[in-house]
Amino acid sequence: MTNASDWQGTVGRSWASEWRRTDVSFSDLTPKLLAAIAREPGAAVADIGCGAGELSIAIAEARPQAQVTGVDISADLVDAAGSRAIQPNLTFELADASQWQPASRPDLYVSRHGVMFFSDPQAAFAHLAAQAMPGARMVFSCFRKAAENDWAAAIAALLPKGDSPPASPTAPGPFAFALPEHVRRCMAGWRAVEFAPVDFRYIAGTGPDAVGEAMALFGRIGPAAAALRTLPEAERAAVEMRLAELVEAHHRDGVVAFNAAAWLVSATSDHNDG
Repeated sequence: MTNASDWQGTVGRSWASEWRRTDVSFSDLTPKLLAAIAREPGAAVADIGCGAGELSIAIAEARPQAQVTGVDISADLVDAAGSRAIQPNLTFELADASQWQPASRPDLYVSRHGVMFFSDPQAAFAHLAAQAMPGARMVFSCFRKAAENDWAAAIAALLPKGDSPPASPTAPGPFAFALPEHVRRCMAGWRAVEFAPVDFRYIAGTGPDAVGEAMALFGRIGPAAAALRTLPEAERAAVEMRLAELVEAHHRDGVVAFNAAAWLVSATSDHNDG
């Protein structure tokens, strides 16, 4: 389970410091998401859970006449995004999207894996619909089941089994939106919710030290990161050894890659001013 306070703290700081590696990790998915976004109209675009800003920047460059706003709950990520952006039609705001009051009403919401962490997703989506123009569109990506994402399933299998019961599969976190029926229930205020499955390569590391890059990524981001921060030294060393073996097994031609699976979700706001 990953919630808002995690993003405001350790998780957000980790993603902000590792934005170059996390951008690489999604580099096979991002063009597919951008292609889906490009098919939608939108002059006032809001990127929900914008992270370090890669998606916002790409959209602002592609739509110079549009106003693009990236919104994130992590001050560290908003700072990282702001440090990268030079587009005059792009701004970043530190805000909880479930309570955000935009200066101008969006007609297109987008998100790359940023909408699965709301503590009350029905209220959050209803709020976003109420803040938008009537008939606004939304396009976002989210992971399918953990079992369909080799990097997550394989790393989870390496970790010690805790004594606490497993969290609900729909609890806030990376895989909270894996089930379409649950997503539809969450998307209050939205209609015509459609799902397109996308398979992609999760790129954990590239270059002359691809294995080192992957180990650095997994040491800060993902299911192994918390364990490597908190385990006793002997257990941590064992996990690191197993993780290194896993990474080596997925290293081919200067790339460490894992099979990954996502949904591209689109919907139309049901809100109207009448």
